[in-house]
Amino acid sequence: MSVTATMSRKADYPGLLTSTGDAWHYLDSAATAQKPQAVIDAMTRALGADYATVHRGVYARSAEMTLAYEAARRRVAAFVGGKEEELVFTRGATEAINLVAATWGEVNVGAGDRIMLSQLEHHSNIVPWQMLAERKGAHIDVCPLTDDGRIDLDALASMLTSEHRLVALAHVSNVLGSVLDVERASELAHGVGAKILIDGCQAVPRLPVDVAVLGCDFYVFSAHKLYGPTGIGALWARAEILDAMPPYQGGGAMIDKVTFAKTTYAPPPQRFEAGTPAITEAVAFGAACDYVSAIGLEAIHAHESALVAQTRAALGAMNDVMLFGPEDSAGIVSFAIDGIHPHDLGTILDEENVAIRAGHHCAQPLMDHLGVPATARASFGLYSDEADVAALIRGIERTKRIFG
Repeated sequence: MSVTATMSRKADYPGLLTSTGDAWHYLDSAATAQKPQAVIDAMTRALGADYATVHRGVYARSAEMTLAYEAARRRVAAFVGGKEEELVFTRGATEAINLVAATWGEVNVGAGDRIMLSQLEHHSNIVPWQMLAERKGAHIDVCPLTDDGRIDLDALASMLTSEHRLVALAHVSNVLGSVLDVERASELAHGVGAKILIDGCQAVPRLPVDVAVLGCDFYVFSAHKLYGPTGIGALWARAEILDAMPPYQGGGAMIDKVTFAKTTYAPPPQRFEAGTPAITEAVAFGAACDYVSAIGLEAIHAHESALVAQTRAALGAMNDVMLFGPEDSAGIVSFAIDGIHPHDLGTILDEENVAIRAGHHCAQPLMDHLGVPATARASFGLYSDEADVAALIRGIERTKRIFG
C-alpha cells in the first residue's frame, strides 16, 4: 500500500479541521483517535431514535436495543478473534486491568508470589499490580529492554520461575512503538505455570489481533484509541478463567437470584457488568470495529509504517535530535531535541496546527530508563498522511530557529 492511499479517509473525520476550517495535523492518535462520521452516526442513532435500556424491558424498542448491544459485543469480540461469552465491556482498558487484579488476582496471587512486568509499561499496567502485591504480600519483577527498546524475551525466559503467577506486558509500547512477540511471551509464561495479560491498547488500531494465535489468557483494549468513543473498553479472557473469577462489583444485571440470605451471580460476561451499561458507547464501539475491519488492519499498518519511516528519516537527519525505539515501531515516533523541552516544542507546534504529545506519556519508569524527563511523541492514525509529516518537520525547524 502506498503512503498516500488512505488520504481520502480524512474526509471521514470532521474533527480534522480547525474552527476556522484550516487543516489540523493531528499526530496524537496514540492518546486518542479521532472519530469517523460512521461511528458518530452510529452513536447518535443509538442515543436518539433507537434509544432504550437493555436486558430489562419487555417492550419492542428495549428488545431491539438489547439485540444491538449484544451484536456489538459479538463484533468487538470477533475483532480480536474471540467469542462473545469471553468479552466483558468495561469503562476502558484501565478498568479491565483493575478488574483482573481485583478478581482473578485476589484469588490466585498470595504472599510470596511474583508478578512480572516490563520497563516500558503504561502506569495502568503497573499500579494495579503494585496495589495487588501490597495487599497480598506478593513481589513485582521487571523485565528489562533490549537496546532498541523491545521487551527482552531472553531475559524474561531467564527471570521467570514457578513463583510467578502472572506476566503483564504491553503488545505495543505507547512510547516506543515496539511490538512484543506475544506468542513467545505466552509460551514462556505458561512454561512456568503463570497466566499472561496483554495490554493491547496500541496494537488493536494498527495490527491484526487473534487471541487464539497469540496464546494469552487476558487481552485488554479501549474503544477510544480504536476510533470509537471514550468511556468503554473491553476485557477478553479465556472462558474457563472468566467462569472461575468472582464478581468485580455488585448491583443490577450481574445477579442470578437475590435474597437477604444469599445472592447468586450471573454467568460471564454479565457477572462483571454491574448496573446499566454504556449502551450507546457499546454500539459505537462495534461500529468502530466494523469501520476499521472494512479498511483492513494490514493496509493500516503498512500505511502507518511508511509514515513512521518518513518521519524517522527526516528526524534522523537532524544531528540534534535523539530518536527512541526501534526503526520498525508501530505507528509511533518518540524523540527529543537538544536544548528544547518537549513541552516547548509542543506549544510551538500547536501554533502551526500540529498536535503532538509531550511529557512522560504515563510511563515514568520508562522515562527513567531512557534518562530523560519527557519525550515528544508523534503518533499516526489511518487518516494521517505525508502532509502531516511535512507540517511536523516544518514546525520542528521553526522551533529550532526560535531557540537558535
